[in-house]
Amino acid sequence: MVNEPLMCCEENCVHCEAVKQVGCRMPDEQTARLTSDFFKAFADKTRVRILSALAIHELCVCDIADLLGMTQSAISHQLSFLKRARLVVGRKEGKTVYYTLCDGHIRTILRQGIEHVQEETKGDV
Repeated sequence: MVNEPLMCCEENCVHCEAVKQVGCRMPDEQTARLTSDFFKAFADKTRVRILSALAIHELCVCDIADLLGMTQSAISHQLSFLKRARLVVGRKEGKTVYYTLCDGHIRTILRQGIEHVQEETKGDV
């Protein structure tokens, strides 16, 4: 992908009607902050891999650690982050806690992000 130069207006001309239409439909400051925090969870490759695994099947910390070749402590740390971000939930069965995605929205966002990146990289080959 070639980086194209950013194009700017040659004169300062605010399109008031367009600004008004957009302004009333944009999220408020708190919603924007919460959304930003939500997407921060996807900003780490380990968390993306964990979410990808949990999109396929419910897994425990031991399973994820083995799958990713990481320590259980490292996985627990990432799962804690994902749980606080409300992307995963845990279900206890005996002494084992199984994790899964919170809902279908997470699966859809993850899938679409991966598809977008794969489309972008097809042209690079």
